[in-house]
Amino acid sequence: MSNPDLTGAVWRKSTRSDSNGGACVEVADLHNGVAVRDSKDKIGPVLAFDAQGWRTFIDSLKNDR
Repeated sequence: MSNPDLTGAVWRKSTRSDSNGGACVEVADLHNGVAVRDSKDKIGPVLAFDAQGWRTFIDSLKNDR
């Protein structure tokens, strides 16, 4: 997904984030997908996925345990 519209995005910290402030990511539901960013760099880059891409991404993480 290129150049997602992040207007009004409500970011929430991932439940899988490190509680010590280290490896923390935030996710936001978008109209047509999901966005992910580093919680320590709120103006930094954002990864955006359409619904199928998000499922593929999550499945690949689960299979890589």
